[in-house]
Amino acid sequence: MKASRIAAAGALAASAVLALSVPAFAHVTVQPEGTAAKGGYAVVDFRVPNERDNASTTKLEVSFPAEHPLTSALPVPVDGWKIKVDKATLDKPIESHGEKITEAVSKITWTAEGKGIEPGYLQKFPVSIGQLPEDADELVFKAIQTYSNKEVVRWIEVPQKGQEEPESPAPVLALSAAEDDHHGASGSTDAAEDASGDAEAAAQNTASEDSGDSSDTTARVLGIVGIVIGAAGVAYGVLAGRRRTTA
Repeated sequence: MKASRIAAAGALAASAVLALSVPAFAHVTVQPEGTAAKGGYAVVDFRVPNERDNASTTKLEVSFPAEHPLTSALPVPVDGWKIKVDKATLDKPIESHGEKITEAVSKITWTAEGKGIEPGYLQKFPVSIGQLPEDADELVFKAIQTYSNKEVVRWIEVPQKGQEEPESPAPVLALSAAEDDHHGASGSTDAAEDASGDAEAAAQNTASEDSGDSSDTTARVLGIVGIVIGAAGVAYGVLAGRRRTTA
């Protein structure tokens, strides 16, 4: 009885945690694939869940932060969706890699060419963005989600620290500390080290296999020699026996 009560209580607690966690995943959010370091570039996913059971999501509009303009935003093609990238002229040009940039991405719109995001599904929209600001801890991307029944949900409320999450929070991208190389040189170094380690391991395996092959060859030669010697011994014994019989 005690065990069954404990199990029931555990199941109830688990369902409560699940019920509390569901709303957190029901918003349009933005998350990096890996890290989004200050001053660097990153691939981020705008994740769009369908919150309706009687309509599909057919359009997503994401506005880029004007206070921290991003000069590069390259969306990854998504099957069944048409993509449009809008740019705006900057009030003050930005210098990047020795060049003056006069415009930045202001909005990206994804429009479904088919059914869109059907009830019970979530869709990811990847975008490569940069150069990320060095003087900010996060970027806010306001989003508008449109359903097939013409309903529009505006995810534009900016969350404030120390306050409860708003009803329709805007997607927020947290930025990590700047890396030594904004273009991922440290990652390349790690990859090179991994490749070197793999090569060394492969060399050791090859040497081990060569050693094993050599040992096998030696064993085979010794085995053949043993067989020959044994056969010679048997033949000698037979001959010796015949001589004794003849005598």
